[in-house]
Amino acid sequence: MRRLLWIPLLLVALAVPITVLAGSGEGFNGVVGSLEARYSVRATHIPLMGLVSLFTRAGSHGQVANLHIAEFDHFTEPLDTTDVSTLVQQKLGASWERIVLQTSSREQSFIFMRDEHPRIGLFILDHDGHELDVVQLSIDPSQLGQTLHQYTHHHHASDTDSDSVHPVSD
Repeated sequence: MRRLLWIPLLLVALAVPITVLAGSGEGFNGVVGSLEARYSVRATHIPLMGLVSLFTRAGSHGQVANLHIAEFDHFTEPLDTTDVSTLVQQKLGASWERIVLQTSSREQSFIFMRDEHPRIGLFILDHDGHELDVVQLSIDPSQLGQTLHQYTHHHHASDTDSDSVHPVSD
């Protein structure tokens, strides 16, 4: 019976560091929290995201892992490109490098990447003028390439769909 009393104490002892780390303002949640504070908007967090991430990893056979998603509705203010890059570096770390910056009159897309040998980490911010989507994930590039190859080479001579996906060649 005395051994069973240790179980709740151990659970509390494990929960305290996890709670402190989750609220530390670093990582994905740190970026989302900083965006909320800076632009005075609230993100919509997806319930049971950890479970969604687990199923994504299982469903993709490990090709996609560590999935995090937050959505900001009614996000109309444009993002400052320098500010976003600095924010990502501060909250995620200096190893994240911006590889894509696409802007137009109403849309902005940022993609940051880092080497997580043998995986690649991606951090994506996509702003369409009305909402901002923030996504972080880790992919296995070798496995992902095989899967993309499977889907991009199913074209037949009779296909006339102009919206089909074609691989880009150098």
